[in-house]
Amino acid sequence: MNPSLFREFEESSAAAWKQKIQVDLNGLDYNESLLWKTTEDIVVKPFYTIDDRKELKIAAQKEPFSICQSIFIDDVKIANSLALNALKRGANAIQFIANKTFDFKALLERIDLQSTKLFFKLHFLEQEFVEKLSNITNSKNTFFQLDIIGNLAENGNWFESLSSDIQKFDTISKKTANTVCVDVSLYENAGAGIVQQLAYALAHTNEYLVQLHKDAITNIHFMISVRGNYFFEIAKLRAFKLLVQTLFKDYQHKAAHIELFVQPSARNKTIYDYNVNMLRTTSECMSAILGGATSISNLSYDEIYHKSNEFGERISRNQLLILKEEAGFNQGHLLAKGSYYIESITHQLAEKGLALFKTIEKSGGFLKLLKEGSIQQKIAEKAGKEQAQFDTQSLPLLGSNLHPNTEDRILNHLELYPFVKQRNIKTLIVPINRKRLAEAYEKERLENEKKTLKGLH
Repeated sequence: MNPSLFREFEESSAAAWKQKIQVDLNGLDYNESLLWKTTEDIVVKPFYTIDDRKELKIAAQKEPFSICQSIFIDDVKIANSLALNALKRGANAIQFIANKTFDFKALLERIDLQSTKLFFKLHFLEQEFVEKLSNITNSKNTFFQLDIIGNLAENGNWFESLSSDIQKFDTISKKTANTVCVDVSLYENAGAGIVQQLAYALAHTNEYLVQLHKDAITNIHFMISVRGNYFFEIAKLRAFKLLVQTLFKDYQHKAAHIELFVQPSARNKTIYDYNVNMLRTTSECMSAILGGATSISNLSYDEIYHKSNEFGERISRNQLLILKEEAGFNQGHLLAKGSYYIESITHQLAEKGLALFKTIEKSGGFLKLLKEGSIQQKIAEKAGKEQAQFDTQSLPLLGSNLHPNTEDRILNHLELYPFVKQRNIKTLIVPINRKRLAEAYEKERLENEKKTLKGLH
């Protein structure tokens, strides 16, 4: 840009703008009329200038985001076929999800391990299996989404026990690269606020830095979810990176690169008017790109109630392809840098997240507060307030509590149970449950559908 083009325009200071606004308010107070606080106590102003710019030194992202396809491993041959098809149709990363060990040679057959980014989200802890799998993949491009603390938080139990899990995890992280994952998505999907997510992520990470060997810090990577508050979600990811860098610095580690695997949240997704989910995930993927996600796995519009299907997966993948190849988001991680508004929000979120993290550490740390139920209670309180907003329509979800299509029917299309399932197992701690905002509303509509069908027969 040529600076001489703007020399004829006189610069206006923030004070001059504020003075002009004050005159136009005809006696109303500027602070009371135009400044507002979000539920996170973040102050939002009517305008921003260079005075609001913060010199935020966030770790640089070297490459554009990867388009990831998530695949559950039931049959390894089918999973392999799905992966090859996804890679052929635009994906350049694959997330394999597994509940038990599998034949990894059959799974990875014909997949280019040098150019394909691989994520293994394992819901089990098998040291020998992970080491063998790691030996045949490209360590730079392979990430094991293992999170023993996240497993405890979500399921209420360790895989085996505290000492056994820590010992196995520590050994795995010594022998294998990229094996320590912090899954922050749990807190978002359970209804935690943005500041809570940032603080819990730091405290969760710090437990690993305390419990594991000192070099484990080089293996840490992250999973996180984003929702519909467009600019705030961009700022959340940027604040997250900033805070992780700060934490790592305290351990004398410079984070030159932070691996951030991002997915849209399920909390605001719906089974009625499900096509609206595509609008939600498009906006959320844009936030993820601008916030600095290194890999994005989109949610299919029908993922909540349908089994995995080619059409839904193709649509979700194409949303990312269009953003990357046609909408100019290939270098999207660079676009938010320097935005006065986003940097101001980022700075405020980071400050509040750091303050809450320090409070957690002073209280004994994340594991202690999980055991006491304090973390669960705080999330439940935040989620409860948000649920009340949804129930009173002050927090609208199009197609659900706002402009619902009363003719829409979903009962005969349900292939998956779309609600929180009751657990009947004994747990060490109270589990943190992922729960969507529209669940109670949708249950009521489904009951009405059943009554209507019963009346017809």
